[in-house]
Amino acid sequence: MKQRWRSVRFSFIRLHLYNLFLTTCILLAIILSLFVIWDPEWLTAQSIFLFIGLYLIIGFILSLQAGFTQIGNLLKMRLDAISIQIKQFANGNYNSKISKIHEDVDETDRIIDELNDLGDKLQRQVQSLQRMADEKADYAKSAHKAAVIEERQRIARDLHDAVSQELFGLAMLSETALKLFDKNPATAREQMQEAVHSAHQAQAEMRALLLHLRPVYLTSGETLEEGVQKLIDALEQKSNLTFQVDIDEMPDLKEVVEEHLFRIIQESLSNILRHANANIVKIEIKRKQDELYVRIEDDGIGFESENQQGNKASYGLKTMKERSEELGGTFAIRSRQGQGTYIHIRIPNQGS
Repeated sequence: MKQRWRSVRFSFIRLHLYNLFLTTCILLAIILSLFVIWDPEWLTAQSIFLFIGLYLIIGFILSLQAGFTQIGNLLKMRLDAISIQIKQFANGNYNSKISKIHEDVDETDRIIDELNDLGDKLQRQVQSLQRMADEKADYAKSAHKAAVIEERQRIARDLHDAVSQELFGLAMLSETALKLFDKNPATAREQMQEAVHSAHQAQAEMRALLLHLRPVYLTSGETLEEGVQKLIDALEQKSNLTFQVDIDEMPDLKEVVEEHLFRIIQESLSNILRHANANIVKIEIKRKQDELYVRIEDDGIGFESENQQGNKASYGLKTMKERSEELGGTFAIRSRQGQGTYIHIRIPNQGS
């Protein structure tokens, strides 16, 4: 009942009753002034109270009638329509419109017009967002197709530049060894040793390619240490590498940091398989104060860093450097011919 008394309709009734009270007080003051000053014969105390009483009764009835049937009812209908329209907007029905009750224009009609215009604008925005979503989906499909084509071209180049060349050399060495087998066994033996080396190199190239074509992923809820160990277990079955792994437990490490570090390690192992001719690989990830330290080392043949530009391994190094910088870290590599390769990464400590 209290909430109902605060409604628009009862607000109008209260306003009318307040105006009735004010006008009654004014009339009573005027009549009493006439009665006191001039004291006309027709103006008696009984007539004054009779007039004021009738005025109050009639005014009270008219206030109720105006509040319930005329102004209050009309305004309540408009406010109800506006409330329903707002709920329609909240539910996403922007095509909903409020019909005007009459042709006269007042404040509520202007609000109705503005709400109708707002619905049109929201509808246009929804259509615009839908078009943008469609365009984004098209762009994503195009980007995916381009990425697939680029990856296929890269794999084709790697197969041609590495595996295909190694197999071609292997075939040539084998044919030469067969021709020299009876005439010059020592030379034939050297040719066969080179053929074995080429076969191992082709094997390493294929393993590196398969590492990218069938990569190991960090599954949901899996830690970085578990993911790296799973990757190493898969490589140990297909290569002669010996791994030494030391990774601190970091349960609060952000998922994006884990993913980037995992990809960096995966890329570095791919380069080691292809180019290092290593026996031992060391992987270490430590949390020290406010930074993460990542160290990846191998005892392979190494390379001269200044001659690495243009080498096919440089693409992997560039990718690792970009991933490190995306995490706000630094990437450093040190290598010399015959002295292995050392990768050091420092990343600001980021919890989950």
